[in-house]
Amino acid sequence: MAIEAKNQGVRLVLSTDKKLHLGDAIRLAAQAFEAAQLYYGHGTDNAIDEASWLLLHALKLSPVTEPDYEMLLSDEQIANCNDILTKRIEERQPAAYLTGEAWFAGLRFKSDDRALVPRSPLAEFIMDDFFDMLGNNDAPRILDLCTGGGCIAIACAYAREDAAVTGSDISEKALALAAENVHLHNVQLQVQLVHSGLFDQLSDKFDLIISNPPYVDQSDIHAMAEEFHHEPQLGLLAGEDGLDLVRDMLAQAPDYLTDNGLLVVEVGNSAAALEAAFPHLPFLWLEFSHGGSGVFVLTRQELLTPR
Repeated sequence: MAIEAKNQGVRLVLSTDKKLHLGDAIRLAAQAFEAAQLYYGHGTDNAIDEASWLLLHALKLSPVTEPDYEMLLSDEQIANCNDILTKRIEERQPAAYLTGEAWFAGLRFKSDDRALVPRSPLAEFIMDDFFDMLGNNDAPRILDLCTGGGCIAIACAYAREDAAVTGSDISEKALALAAENVHLHNVQLQVQLVHSGLFDQLSDKFDLIISNPPYVDQSDIHAMAEEFHHEPQLGLLAGEDGLDLVRDMLAQAPDYLTDNGLLVVEVGNSAAALEAAFPHLPFLWLEFSHGGSGVFVLTRQELLTPR
């Protein structure tokens, strides 16, 4: 393998001068990723997993089945690998955009720059705590605010097959991607998509409102790795303290929740700012076994707590 400068970027070359096994290609690609100081966090958290994902895609191999790491790569296969690895290094695009797919709550979704790459810790909540949180509600109504590509709404539909799920978003591009994912998972009868700025075009009451809204503040947005800047900024930036949308959610959600309804929202690094802005609210912060933080739960009655 050689790494050479090109157009002020980095070009990765897996050499065809000698036999190259898949396992060696993954190791060499990971070394190049580390040398290029890539950011991981759009589906993986380390160079080896990132390299594996991209190479398996280039080789048309399943990302969920362990491959034969001793398989020899042909010159054509090496060329295909070089192509996607070079893009990842030189363009700093998230791997999910290069492969066109991402995984969330154990499910595969289409992914491109119409919406953020799915990566919320809410996946663990949906997979592990959903039934307990919703209690004995029959046919619960669930709203996924700021649904983006629809992964949370669709994962909720899988977790509760008796639920009626609405996914809303202000971005028509994101909703178009969400519609593709709804069809991919064949949940058209269970998941409805609505073009709406928060609650503007909604009138129903819901047993659960769940959301991963924009929550990045002004200072954080400028410090974020280049990979984040390939994503739609509409899905990230939320004002000076990251709470522009969350403030409106807290004010309006009681009107759209049933009496025993719950609001579950991810605010990430803006959690401290949220508690400082709303000291009267008894936020319950969820804990996750697989990483992530900054997700709160409030009941409708708690949302009505006077200041």
